[in-house]
Amino acid sequence: MGLYRQDGTRITKSAFPSTALSDPPVRVTEDVYVSEPYGRGDGQPEGSKRFLLYPAGTIALRSAVDRLFTTATVASISPSKGPAAGGTTVTVKGDHLDGVSSIVFGGVTGTDLRVHSATELTVKTPPGEAGAVAVEVADDSGTVSKANGFTYEAPAGG
Repeated sequence: MGLYRQDGTRITKSAFPSTALSDPPVRVTEDVYVSEPYGRGDGQPEGSKRFLLYPAGTIALRSAVDRLFTTATVASISPSKGPAAGGTTVTVKGDHLDGVSSIVFGGVTGTDLRVHSATELTVKTPPGEAGAVAVEVADDSGTVSKANGFTYEAPAGG
């Protein structure tokens, strides 16, 4: 599920349009829409419809807003190994991936991150030392780590 502005741009947790009145209520400062897939859907924004969730001026509890930003989960990383030189395009599948802002392989951020849907994204691995490393997926709600999620292979003959 993603939250969007009327023009279709995605709203991040840190940029949720609100002003604090007192803790915990907030006043929503612009219309906020929720996206739901048509029927079973494929998770792609093009296969979704948007509904007005919070009209501008609505008073909402901060905790209710926070619950709208679900932490990503990682079900699979494929391929699970590649050269230590980096550059392997990896597909990550899971849930709530549409808010992912970075993927880190053994402490080094991957490049060319592309979010394809709420359930799939791709990223290129950075260079790394031979061996298994944790893969950390960061989004608006925090970071989820998959221990030994990717294995860097040593160069042939070395």
